[in-house]
Amino acid sequence: MPAWGVSAAAIAARLSAVGLPTRVEEHDRYTSVEAELPESLSAESWREVLEVVAEADRFGLLATSLNGRTLWAVVHKAVPTTGDVGGPSHQR
Repeated sequence: MPAWGVSAAAIAARLSAVGLPTRVEEHDRYTSVEAELPESLSAESWREVLEVVAEADRFGLLATSLNGRTLWAVVHKAVPTTGDVGGPSHQR
């Protein structure tokens, strides 16, 4: 398994160990890991979750009144060799 695959799998496993159901999705240029967050999460669990997603290339939290809260993390499949190859218009 490529390094990015190992990294995404490790993130998903650690989030699952905290008790969060996770989804892993493959995309052309990255792998995403998503986890649904419960209404309440202990301070200790939040610290663990933040340590886990800090291992990703990007992460964030999507919160809506309809769908609750979804934590997401992205691991890029290829690392750009120079600067910001995607440029300023290349955003998720």
